[in-house]
Amino acid sequence: EEVGVKQQVFGEIEKIIAEDAILATNTSSLSVEEIGSKLAHPERLVGFHFFNPVAVMPLIEIVKTPVTNEQSLSTAFVVAKGLGKNAVLTADEPGFVVNRLLAKVMGEAARAVYEGTPIADVEKAFGPLGLPMGPFQLIDLVGWKVAAHVQDTMVRHFPDRFYANENFHALAQLDQVVEKDKGGRVVGWTKAAEKALKGHVDSTPASAETILTRVQDGLAQEIKLMLDEKVVPEVEDIDLCLILGAGWPFIDGGASPYLDREGASERVFGATFHNPPIRGIANR
Repeated sequence: EEVGVKQQVFGEIEKIIAEDAILATNTSSLSVEEIGSKLAHPERLVGFHFFNPVAVMPLIEIVKTPVTNEQSLSTAFVVAKGLGKNAVLTADEPGFVVNRLLAKVMGEAARAVYEGTPIADVEKAFGPLGLPMGPFQLIDLVGWKVAAHVQDTMVRHFPDRFYANENFHALAQLDQVVEKDKGGRVVGWTKAAEKALKGHVDSTPASAETILTRVQDGLAQEIKLMLDEKVVPEVEDIDLCLILGAGWPFIDGGASPYLDREGASERVFGATFHNPPIRGIANR
């Protein structure tokens, strides 16, 4: 996740590849346009964003910059299909789709911890979302350095809506940050992490209901803004990205129907993503 390194590598490669070769970059949150800004032919650069674990997750976000040409995009879709992946086209905006929304989830988890909520309680508070793992279990899988970088990126672009804490970087320097049970669930901090956090945590823990409402409302707000900003054409694109790239429960029909049913959409922007709302069996 170093833009300078990517620019250098692509600059060296561009000099020796065929004129019709296409360059693709995986990145968690860097601007694809910025990565290609020093290329002689930035129109053949495309974002090709995989998800961890790459062998399992079926999504690729194909990121289009303002200058990416149609040949590069169409080839990217063909390559994605050949890899057995499902591709969704997204604009070159911070975090694209999945990481922008996961950054909201991770940020709200971090906020609760720094308010003084035990990490195990925070993990449980996110249970109703139905994601395959809690936010800190996911961070531990993705990598603390990458997670810290993504949070910093999102806060830099959207300081009023995303949460990051400088102590994330201190935790990222540790060999092991969290303790897990035999099932892989996060149950606490390591002693080294507790030491790193000492003196930085408040004593105003948030309730599980408060944490869940914050993340629901935050997701509803970001999804609505992403549609307004035309990051993707339709809300179904966002739902598909979260199902295939983040393991959002398929039974929900996607994040947007879930947020409509939970009342988050109404709380945030006074309407619903779907009209009439998709109720589901339990709500009939």
